[in-house]
Amino acid sequence: MPSKPLRIGTRKSKLALWQAQKVQELLAQQHLESILVPIESEGDQNLKQPLYELGIQGIFTKTLDSALLNDTIDLAVHSLKDVPTQLAQGIELTAVLKRGDHRDIIVLKNVDSPLPETGKIATSSLRRQAQWLRKYPQYRCENLRGNVQTRLTKLDQSDWQGALFAQVGLARLDLLNDRPYQVLDWMLPAPAQGAIGVCTRQDDRELQTALGSISCAQTTACVRAERAVLRGLKAGCSAPVGALATVDQNLLNLRAGLYSLDGTQAIEIECTGDSEHAEKLGLSLAEEILHTGGEALLQKIRN
Repeated sequence: MPSKPLRIGTRKSKLALWQAQKVQELLAQQHLESILVPIESEGDQNLKQPLYELGIQGIFTKTLDSALLNDTIDLAVHSLKDVPTQLAQGIELTAVLKRGDHRDIIVLKNVDSPLPETGKIATSSLRRQAQWLRKYPQYRCENLRGNVQTRLTKLDQSDWQGALFAQVGLARLDLLNDRPYQVLDWMLPAPAQGAIGVCTRQDDRELQTALGSISCAQTTACVRAERAVLRGLKAGCSAPVGALATVDQNLLNLRAGLYSLDGTQAIEIECTGDSEHAEKLGLSLAEEILHTGGEALLQKIRN
């Protein structure tokens, strides 16, 4: 390894920095010195337009990709659910840390009363919106952008009943201690939700070998299957697609769903197979979704 500290590229948000510092701690345990290089992403610069309207694959990863390819940084740390399934040429996903909580939650505006039958909730995610409306069709969904602290402030200042989040992000920043919330066990998460990914240049074999020591094999198998579903559907990170894989010994169980934006249509499929063939399982399940009405539903969503 080089004598100079490894340069870890990260977005500037508190959550992204938490993730990068986690990687830094794990590298330190392997006696590898590193420094953080915060970089503002395209997704962080535009906080008003809904993510799905930006029309860009990898809006949170493009600037870090450029920094990697320009040799400004040695590795890039991402929330893996934000990373496109088709990586930029010359870059590879080298390590996946042990996964945190994969579940979604609703943070409630009012702790003293249950959710009313009708109302408004907020989210920037089409996947969360579609599944929420499938269960609660009488609700209206509002767009919600910004880092997690900004979104919580917007909730406090709104007339919404609640806002939808990934539990892991709020938990990592200790933002749930004084907040009423409910875990949405019924909601399929985004592929790779709760997992932290580390990308490097493809030709940096020495660093890739070193990063193998911080990667979790079980989590890697799960996210490979989930991301293969997205790739097989030719759907982007913001598409209304949920997927969750779990591994028991060498057996991988994979559930995935594709949803209409208003929640009225859903194609949900489950399969089980050898974890060594995680990617193949994900692609096969995606093909089954496409052949069960998914192709027409995706076309409708794109339109």
